[in-house]
Amino acid sequence: MASGERSLIGRAFIVLGAFDAKSPRLTQSEISRRSGLPLPTVHRLCGQLVAEGALERRSDGKYQVGVRLWEIGALAPGAHGLRQVALPFPEDLYEVTRENVQLVVREGTEALYLERLSSRSAVTVVGRAGGRLPLHASSGGLILLAHGGTELLNDVLRAGLESFTPKTITSERILRATLDEIRRAGFVVCREYLNVGTLAVAAPVREAGGSVVAAVSTVVPVEQDPAPLLPALVAAARGISRGLGSGGFR
Repeated sequence: MASGERSLIGRAFIVLGAFDAKSPRLTQSEISRRSGLPLPTVHRLCGQLVAEGALERRSDGKYQVGVRLWEIGALAPGAHGLRQVALPFPEDLYEVTRENVQLVVREGTEALYLERLSSRSAVTVVGRAGGRLPLHASSGGLILLAHGGTELLNDVLRAGLESFTPKTITSERILRATLDEIRRAGFVVCREYLNVGTLAVAAPVREAGGSVVAAVSTVVPVEQDPAPLLPALVAAARGISRGLGSGGFR
C-alpha cells in the first residue's frame, strides 16, 4: 500500500474517532476541531465516508456514525464469537436480577461493553453496549485489570486514576490491594465506584487456556445485599467459560 493510501485511511479513522458516546452527532467544524484536521480535509473525507456508508449526514447538517460500520464491526471474530457464546447466560442472570447485566472485554486501557441488558426500572448507570469506561472504576474493568498483568497495571497507573465518585479508587496502594483480593476471591463488589447509588458485582470469564478474556457484571441499587447475587453471577461466568472451552475457573 502506498504511503498516500495509508495516510488517507489514517485520516479517515481520525475523523471517525472524533465521535464518542457524549458527542454522537457532530458538524464538520466540530469534527475538525476535535480531530485536529483542516476543515477542507474534513469536508472531503466526510463526503467519502458518507458515500461508503461509514457516516450518515442528518437533515440538520450534522454527521453520525453510519450503520455500515456496525455491520462490519459485528463481523469481528473475537467480539462476535464471545457475544454469541455468552449471551444466553447474561439473559438468565437478567431474569434473576431484573437489573443491569453487562458483558465486558478489555480494549487497551479501557473496558468495552459488548452487551448490556437492562429494564426501565433498573438503577441508572454510566455505560452502554459499545461504550467504554476506565478499568479502575468499573466492576468488570477491575476484573480485567486484576488479570491483565503488570504492564497493563503500570499503563493504567501512568494514565492516572480518575475519580468519578467519592468512593472511586484513586490510590495505587488501595488499587493493588483490591486487585490482589479479586484474584483471591474470584469476584469483586464495588460500592458506588462509578455511580452514586449503585452497587456492582463482577466475575471473570476464561477461555480454554484459562486466561481471563471478559467479565460479566450486574449493577443494582447500593442498598441491596450483594450476597444473593453472587451464586447466579458466578454461575453465569462459569457457563460462558464452559462455552469457550475453559470448563471453569482456576
